[in-house]
Order: sequence, then structure tokens, then C-alpha cells
Amino acid sequence: MYTLLIIVGALVVILMLLSIIAPKSYHVFRTIEIDAAADKVWKHLNCLEKQHEWSPWARKDPNMEQKISGTDGEVGAVSYWNGNKEVGEGEQEITKIVDGKRMEQNLRFLKPFKSQSDCYIDLEVLHTNKSKVTWGFKGINKYPMRIMMLFMSMDKMVGKDFEQGLQNLKFTIKNKI
Repeated sequence: MYTLLIIVGALVVILMLLSIIAPKSYHVFRTIEIDAAADKVWKHLNCLEKQHEWSPWARKDPNMEQKISGTDGEVGAVSYWNGNKEVGEGEQEITKIVDGKRMEQNLRFLKPFKSQSDCYIDLEVLHTNKSKVTWGFKGINKYPMRIMMLFMSMDKMVGKDFEQGLQNLKFTIKNKI
């Protein structure tokens, strides 16, 4: 019995130490330059329905259930999705828009596990016909996910999807100009 208490106590101490040293937050983003005027690029960023056109997850499950509530392109609009195991289930809500420059969203995953992140898309004018788009998200690693993040990388898990999405965006804009 004494040995069992020592083992349980040691496990508790190890979990506490791991929780202390584990990353408490994450921030993943990618950037791309697009040969198009910012107003043309913004038309593909400011609406949730338009984002489906270049979303890497929409392409992973073209049959996923999707619906938008509220007025798309305005604060409070929500895009809900429910798809295969690669895309899961969740919703994103527009929380802030700086017209022509930035859109912020609350990203809520329901499945395969519950989590919440803050997502953003920034648009920067580089030249008359050249724009820079930065797409990212950040959030807090809650316990016990915090400990798991010692062995996993959020950047490696979703970074390539962000890169693919931005490439899709660039291709979509190129073909619509």
C-alpha cells in the first residue's frame, strides 16, 4: 500500500511539473504575397462563404455539411461545419472587421475534441497590384492538452493546411482576375 502511495504521489508531481513547463499558448500563422490589388483580394477574405472556396478543409471533405447564419461578411455571422474525421465539427464566428484590412473570428471546434481559438486574416497593400495576406490563429493550451503539446506541435499539425489554403486563395484570385 505504501509503495502504491509513493507511485501515485510521484505521478502527481510529474504531471504538475510537466504542466508547469508545457507551452501555455500557441500561435500559428502563414503569409503569402498575391499579385492582385487589395480590394480584389479582400472580396475573397471578408465573407465566410468565400472562404469556403479556398479553405483546405473544404477540399478535404467536399461533402461536409455547411451552413451560415447571420449576415455573411458582418460581425456576428457564423459558419458551421460538420465533416469527416479530417475536418471534424465546429463553427467560426466573425468577431471584428476592419474593412479592407483585417477580419477576426472566434473558432470553436466541437469534434474530435472541444477547443477554442482566435483566428485572424490580415491584408496588407504592398503595391498597387500586390497584396500580402497573413492567416493565423492563436489560443490557450488548457490542461491536460498543455502536457500533450510537449510532444506535439500545433504549427506542424496545421501549418501545412494554412500554407495550402493560402495557395488555394492565390490560385482562386488569379483565375478570377
